[in-house]
Amino acid sequence: MSEWQDLNDSTRSTWETNAAHWDGFMGDEGNRFHLDLVRPATERLLDIRPGQRVLDVACGNGNFSRRLAELGAEVLGIDFSPTLIDHARARSGGCGENPHYQVVDATDYAALVSLGAADFDAAVANMALMDISNLRPLTAALPGLLRPGAAFVFSVSHPCFQTPGGRRIYEEQDVDGQPVTQSFVQVGQYITPKSHAGMAIPNEPVPSRYFHRPLSTMLQMFFEQGFVLDGMHEPVFERDSQGLGFQWTDVPPVMVCRVRTTTPPH
Repeated sequence: MSEWQDLNDSTRSTWETNAAHWDGFMGDEGNRFHLDLVRPATERLLDIRPGQRVLDVACGNGNFSRRLAELGAEVLGIDFSPTLIDHARARSGGCGENPHYQVVDATDYAALVSLGAADFDAAVANMALMDISNLRPLTAALPGLLRPGAAFVFSVSHPCFQTPGGRRIYEEQDVDGQPVTQSFVQVGQYITPKSHAGMAIPNEPVPSRYFHRPLSTMLQMFFEQGFVLDGMHEPVFERDSQGLGFQWTDVPPVMVCRVRTTTPPH
C-alpha cells in the first residue's frame, strides 16, 4: 500500500477545499452519525479519566477534542489540514491550552514521534483512518507515543458494509396485508485495498477520497506493532419512526475498535 502515500498531497488539498463546508456541517458537537453512533461507543472504549493526556488523531474541527476536554482530559488534537486546525482553534476559543491543536500529518512518522515519548495515556481517531493514505507511519509511531498498556480507539466506516461500489437496497413488501420494510447492503469489492472517491457529507465542494482496507489488512498493521484488539462495537441506529428509505438499523455503518500495546513492536 506504499503507493497510496502518493495520494496524500491531493487528499490534503481536498480537505483544505472542503474544510469550511465540513466545519459548518459538523458544528460544535458533530452530526447525528457522530452523536448517536461514534461518540457513545468511543467514549465507552476510551473510558477517559480526569487528568489523562489524550492524542486526538485527525481531529478535524476539534469537536471530539473538546468533548474529551469536558471529560477532564488534557488533549492534543492533530490534523494535516491547516484550515481545519484553524477552525478547531476558533471553535475552542482561540489558541488555548486545552484542547491544544497542532498541524501534524499522520503519515509523517518523524512528525508523530516528535510529539513525545510515552507521553499519552490514550489516543483516538474518529472516522479518520479510511481517509489516511498510508497507515503504517501511524501504527509504527503509536507504541512509542503511548504509555505502556495505553489504548488507541478508532472508528471507521465499516469496511465490510461500506465498500467501494457497494449498493444500499431498500425493500418494501406486503406480508399478509401488513407493510414490511427491510434494508440490505450489496457488497462486490471487499478483499482488495482500494482508493476511491465518495461523498462524505451532502454538497461537498470536492468529493472525498477514501482508502478501503479489509479488516485483515487494517488490523494486521496494528498486530505487527505489538497491539492486541481488546474491544469492539458495531453500533446501529434505532429504527426511524417514519420508516422511510434505507436505514442502518441491522447492518452497522461504523466499526469502533480498541487496540492496546502489550509487547514491543517488531
